[in-house]
Amino acid sequence: MCNSIQFMSKSAEPDFQSLVDYLDGIAIWIVSDLGEFDHVSAGAEDIWGISAETIRNDPSNLLDQIHSEDVKTVVSHMEAAPQQISEESYETRAVHPDGTVRWVHTRQIPIRDSDGTLQRIAGICTDITSQKHREQEFEALNRVLRHDIRNDLSILLGWGELLEAYVDDDGEAILEKMMSAADHIVELTEIARDYAKAIANRAEMEIKPVSLRAILKQEVELRREFFPQAQFTVVGEIPDVEVRANEMLSSVFCNLLNNAVQHNEKDEPVVEIRVEQRDENVTVHIADNGPGISTEVRDSLFKEGQKGINSSGTGLGLYLVKTLLEQYDGDITVTENDPTGTEFHVELTQPG
Repeated sequence: MCNSIQFMSKSAEPDFQSLVDYLDGIAIWIVSDLGEFDHVSAGAEDIWGISAETIRNDPSNLLDQIHSEDVKTVVSHMEAAPQQISEESYETRAVHPDGTVRWVHTRQIPIRDSDGTLQRIAGICTDITSQKHREQEFEALNRVLRHDIRNDLSILLGWGELLEAYVDDDGEAILEKMMSAADHIVELTEIARDYAKAIANRAEMEIKPVSLRAILKQEVELRREFFPQAQFTVVGEIPDVEVRANEMLSSVFCNLLNNAVQHNEKDEPVVEIRVEQRDENVTVHIADNGPGISTEVRDSLFKEGQKGINSSGTGLGLYLVKTLLEQYDGDITVTENDPTGTEFHVELTQPG
């Protein structure tokens, strides 16, 4: 594989070998001579597309499966192994014999004895292809939010300012609502952009106490303006409590309230919002009088890309809702509404 550098050889324990062979999407390897593998786990085939035996018999087979642009990275890390003091990590691409490209994260760990003599190098390779695809998707979303939507909204706001001189008192009130809604969307794109960036960088979202009443009330009022043909009813009072979330909580309610109208074929869609506070949890119930959701669709409703047969959307709305609520340590479930329609139950937690 590289120039041969001799270490004190140790064979892998049989029990250890049996254990790691059961790990899917993970390959573990050990070398005591940079030209030979002491052990390669069965997960090698998931990672590189060739069997562990093929790699052990001829380590050059492994280099053949590394993307041509990444071979130098792999070789340089292995050649530097004798001087390696602590664990190192790097990402490369593997090209399977059928042409499939997989992203691989490698942790390279030096194993030394008590006097510092290098005994072996252990490697843990993990398939991170799905994560890489997710990063690319969020980066694409980030570009759309940063460029296309914000640019169009800036133009819309500019036209709105020019219109101020040409509208009467009644028109001024409508224009003010339009400008307020556009400003709100700009704010949401900024939040969503930061969220996409945080996910792409594998960073934690900032979770903090936010006012449930303020966010939910604002979203209900905005939906009333956007859907004047629909009836939005708040049953009882929205409690003045804080919940663990952030400003993106508005996107949760925006998506659910929009869906309640957009997928409703009634002449007058009716949406009922009710908030239930119990111990440290707060549950927001959003029910509609639409056609309902079949059990088959309901089971996969929150999966990425899932959408109804007649939906023209991306299928990302409810997936985003589920993802955000998981970040908030919350949850969402869906049941049938009586006599018709669907009811979503959004569970949130109060700050401890």
